[in-house]
Amino acid sequence: METKNIMIVGVGGQGSLLASKLIGKLLLTKGYDIKVSEVHGMSQRGGSVVTYVRFGDKVYSPIIDKGEADFIVSFELLEAARWTEYLKPDGKIITNTQEINPMPVITGAAEYPADLAEKIRSAGIEIDAFDALSLAEKAGSSKAVNIVLMGRLSKYFDFTEEEWMKAIEDSVPQKFLEMNKKAFDLGKNA
Repeated sequence: METKNIMIVGVGGQGSLLASKLIGKLLLTKGYDIKVSEVHGMSQRGGSVVTYVRFGDKVYSPIIDKGEADFIVSFELLEAARWTEYLKPDGKIITNTQEINPMPVITGAAEYPADLAEKIRSAGIEIDAFDALSLAEKAGSSKAVNIVLMGRLSKYFDFTEEEWMKAIEDSVPQKFLEMNKKAFDLGKNA
């Protein structure tokens, strides 16, 4: 199997590491060779965070170069735009439409770019943009955006719902299990 590449991008504290852990557990059960690399940056200060997940028959490096990502899963719209050059020509962006102001916007030195999803789409990039935050809140917590996005990502893979649910069970604490299963379902079926 050709190596597949998924980038998970967002802002520190949004749960990208749990998302990559969940995907990793799922892919391990399917027998893939997997490499995961986490780049934290200034994650504790609301900075950009990116996680690379690569899988296939044999994967030699965890790093995804420009033009190699099959999927970019973005927790925030500006982060989706920031990483588009890493997408393959036929790759897809799955993004939450939430806008989190970076420091230059907060200080008034810049404005948050308008119509980002449409700008990405008009550049010829396939983008699946939706309000994952509202779905996470509907599931029970705004912190479940990561699992909502995993539900949406699941639509693009042939893994069964039972396999995804097992990965969720293996990745989240028992007390948050039902909420996360609901978040996954809402993302998948939105």
